[in-house]
Amino acid sequence: MLNAAFHRLAWSNLAAQSAEQLSLAAVPLVAVLAFGAGVTETGLLAAAQSLPFLLLALPMGVLADRMPRRRLMAAAEIARAAALASLPVLAWLGWLSLPMLAAIGFLSATGTVAFSVAAPSLVPSLVPRAAMAAANGRLELARSAAFAAGPAVAGALVTWSGASAAFALAAALSVGAAILLRGIDEPARPSSPRRQVAHDLREGANFVWRQRLLRPLLLTAVAWNISWFILQAAYVPYAVSVLGLSARTIGLTLAAYGIGMVAGALAAPRIARAMRFGRNVVVGPFVSVLAAMAMVATLAWPAAPLAGLSFFLFGAGPIIWTIAQTTLRQAVTPGDMLGRVSAIITMASSGARPIGAAIAALVGTYAGSGACLALAACGFLVQAIVIILSPVPALARLPEPALV
Repeated sequence: MLNAAFHRLAWSNLAAQSAEQLSLAAVPLVAVLAFGAGVTETGLLAAAQSLPFLLLALPMGVLADRMPRRRLMAAAEIARAAALASLPVLAWLGWLSLPMLAAIGFLSATGTVAFSVAAPSLVPSLVPRAAMAAANGRLELARSAAFAAGPAVAGALVTWSGASAAFALAAALSVGAAILLRGIDEPARPSSPRRQVAHDLREGANFVWRQRLLRPLLLTAVAWNISWFILQAAYVPYAVSVLGLSARTIGLTLAAYGIGMVAGALAAPRIARAMRFGRNVVVGPFVSVLAAMAMVATLAWPAAPLAGLSFFLFGAGPIIWTIAQTTLRQAVTPGDMLGRVSAIITMASSGARPIGAAIAALVGTYAGSGACLALAACGFLVQAIVIILSPVPALARLPEPALV
């Protein structure tokens, strides 16, 4: 049921996600090794790499509903490739600096934003309705594999061949992603009257908020991201000071997250077949609660395997959630609004992340990292309650598209 056009999208997604993970890992490595950057500098670089999700998601969503989606993704990948390929040139000329690294990180993230918004919007036009869950699972499996392998490959390339090799490979992968996208025969969409951008954004936001199945998805995603970034901000200091873990062991516990992502993506089709659709959507939030409980349990039993189990579950559960909620979003959203709806949910989720980090900084300062873990666990419980009390779990099958 997954045709050749979708397979091109899936391979393109794998290449694009791999380019993203290579660049995400290589930029801070270069900053530390070449410029002696500290926590402040690497934090600012991370902010530059995540800022496009806040600034560009909504414009990308509008464009995804106004132009061919494959063309938007291909253009963003070419922009990413150009940004990444500029690093070896700048280094050779002696012009490379931390601000330049930040600019490269910002530009390279545009490809990720375009894929996050446009790829889910393109899937329903490429595969039958019954195959959307399988198609989303294939895309998430590629993202999980790239997430698990990308940082290790980037580290090895920077160590063995220098930073230029890592960025050259990432640029080549982006070019490959763009080439694969150009070969997709995207069905033409009916032309709609050109309206002001503000009108289109307002229409999309109103649809998400008023639609009884989409609003709980949005609120669940926001609560999850706030809680996750509270946990992420607190974990390393907690692992060092309370669990007494070495840098190597901390790295192993964090690596369990990527392993969990791959395991969750592989298990998602079987889980989907075993239960009705609405309950499948709830699996991910429920697993996140179990993961949070495992992390809180380390307060009483400070053991690295327990922390690793927590990160494994945090990797597996949200992947199952992403596949299920993306399929639901595609099913209920009219085709000419998919780009904006995807963009609104992406931006809201991304905007919740700095809120979580700020809360962790405040709570950690006055109450310690253990309090942050407990607060994050409360947040994960909230996100599960939001989706469980919504109309979503009662769905026996995919609903029909909603009327605007």
